[in-house]
Amino acid sequence: MTDVEIMRHAISLATRATGHTNPNPMVGAVVVKDGRIIGEGYHQQIGGLHAERNALANCTESPEGATIYVTLEPCCHYGKTPPCTEAIIEHKLAKVVIGSRDPNPKVSGKGVQMLRAAGIEVIEDFLREECDAINPVFFHYIKEKHPYIALKYAMTADGKIAVNTGASQWITGEAARRHVHELRNYYRGILVGLGTVLQDNPMLTCRIPGGRQPVRIVCDSHLRIPLNCNLCNSTDQAPLIVACTDPSEQKKQALEEKGVQVLVVKETDHRPDLSDLLIKLGQMDIDGILVEGGGTINASFIEAGLVQHIYAYVGAQIFGGTTFYTPVSGTGIQAVSDSLKLVAPKVQIFDPDVLIEYDVQQ
Repeated sequence: MTDVEIMRHAISLATRATGHTNPNPMVGAVVVKDGRIIGEGYHQQIGGLHAERNALANCTESPEGATIYVTLEPCCHYGKTPPCTEAIIEHKLAKVVIGSRDPNPKVSGKGVQMLRAAGIEVIEDFLREECDAINPVFFHYIKEKHPYIALKYAMTADGKIAVNTGASQWITGEAARRHVHELRNYYRGILVGLGTVLQDNPMLTCRIPGGRQPVRIVCDSHLRIPLNCNLCNSTDQAPLIVACTDPSEQKKQALEEKGVQVLVVKETDHRPDLSDLLIKLGQMDIDGILVEGGGTINASFIEAGLVQHIYAYVGAQIFGGTTFYTPVSGTGIQAVSDSLKLVAPKVQIFDPDVLIEYDVQQ
């Protein structure tokens, strides 16, 4: 295998842990000696061994003098597990090939320095763009201290998210909807506004085999969420947080008795302040959130400048009629030059539907 093939194998190993390492990154590692892979591993879950230690533990022969390919700079500090740099040095590896740089101040550059000080050759930034692509949530969360935000919506080919009556099931087919459950597994939190709860009575759970249930979050200023809704009746399946600004103590107690966490945040324009909400959620180790609400909540996040990514599913049908039910509502803009700029488009086909992804230009 070439160096590129080996690192891409490490990337594929890393992604096996999708949804299970948050708020840690996904990391893969491969140990190569005399042109042969003798060990490989990945960070399987939060609190478990890191990729390098798993790869070294799985070696079929002594890794002394070998090269380890790792998708992210090895850690050099004690956390839930000992430093990976320590394990690499102890096993007397000769070379470390690194993909991504770790922005965590506890690690950033220090891991590389420790390895080089021990006489180990270090190659940095190898396939960095591809390695970076598996951990955008981690990089944002470490640097900003609040969750990475992605908006997801499904619209028709003429831009509608519902018919005139408000009905919206189903705009896309089964293949596209199955992909949404993969996103629910990937993101630690799923957020909607109260309107979505009242209109659709969703569960917001992940329904793929082996999937991890997200933390469900509802923005609900005055705790109007029905106690008998699907979300409140399923706290034994997945956590539920209701963010409010002016809670009734009686309703708050009733929700808490059903296993709901009521989170009080600052108020802005008679709604929960989204920046304050994200800070509080970040302090709870929620590193990334998929916003699955309607046009109002989408507009609120966009207007607050809090969105990093867009998932726009386009269903192969046309509704026509009113323009009221659109993916992003709000007051809109007055000039084209004021638009939210999107970059790095990616397209996937879920026959007959299409998913268009964008990063938001920062």
